Amino acid sequence: MQEEFITPLLDWYKNNKRALPWRDKNNAYYTWVSEIMLQQTRVEAVKPYFKRFIENLPDIPSLARCPEEKLLKLWEGLGYYNRVRNMQEAAKTVTQTYNGKIPEDFQAILSLKGIGSYTAGAIASIAYGIPVPAVDGNVLRVITRITEDSSDIMKLSTKKKIEQALMEIIPVSCPGDFNQALMELGAVICVPNGQPKCIQCPIARFCEAYKHDTIEIYPVKSAKKSRTIEDRTIFVIQDGAFTAIQKRPTKGLLAGLYEFPNTPGHLSREEAISYVENMGLEALYIEELPDAKHIFSHIEWRMTAYRIKVSSFEKAQKEKLIFADRKQTDKTYAIPSAFGAYVKYMKEDI
Repeated sequence: MQEEFITPLLDWYKNNKRALPWRDKNNAYYTWVSEIMLQQTRVEAVKPYFKRFIENLPDIPSLARCPEEKLLKLWEGLGYYNRVRNMQEAAKTVTQTYNGKIPEDFQAILSLKGIGSYTAGAIASIAYGIPVPAVDGNVLRVITRITEDSSDIMKLSTKKKIEQALMEIIPVSCPGDFNQALMELGAVICVPNGQPKCIQCPIARFCEAYKHDTIEIYPVKSAKKSRTIEDRTIFVIQDGAFTAIQKRPTKGLLAGLYEFPNTPGHLSREEAISYVENMGLEALYIEELPDAKHIFSHIEWRMTAYRIKVSSFEKAQKEKLIFADRKQTDKTYAIPSAFGAYVKYMKEDI
């Protein structure tokens, strides 16, 4: 890998980097929170979540002692809730072992719950100036194009190889800027799906794929396994001011979060009414809601839904039901985005 691209890359980054609420703060906690949030979410979408999270949990000790219900509510909308649970476990370790400050050591950071080599590299290099690489999807794409590397980026061995190559050239004077510059280049210039802005790229002259017009070939990525399709019927059951929700089990998909009552399969109107009556409720009105789908990493839910008004919740036979009013919904219950298409009906009169 040519070291000559480092200076033009850093110059470009200095003059073109985006203003982000966690950037240039010299705050390891901010770097950590932002990197975990950004793992599956676009930068613009993360900004308000980051602001809300930091306003409520401004430091590691406050994250460590935050009640789980509040923590999950603050994370609501970002998905992958185990990530914030892991963050809290790591925060407890940092509070107990390192006096509430993330250690200035790459291996110690890497040992924390939920932190892999990329996040550890980002924290170590950006916050502490430790010369270690931070290789995410953007960096993998940039480097495989520069070097015309046809290795499968879904393989851990490819990531390890690129980490090692970057380790040999990372500038010790500004490792954080170097890592962020590669990430930024991948995010705004060397973008995926064969549409990179090569004319604007500060290091195009060093890029083998650009020279040989093979940009669309890289990165090489093996196909993901096909998702399992699951049909589900969702019930928005209301008696006027209140809506029935329930808490999911503490383990498994969407563990410990809140959901609308639901069942496998697509039920007809008659079957939906029977379902509600079997809960000990008297259905007064039923309305079909729009279909929706939600894609998890390995499962796709295809949902039909009914909004059902009942006479009263007094005779409900399902002990796990919680009757949430409109104000509680916004402030208390973390309802995952899988049910996002139906949350708005909780706030409307039926």
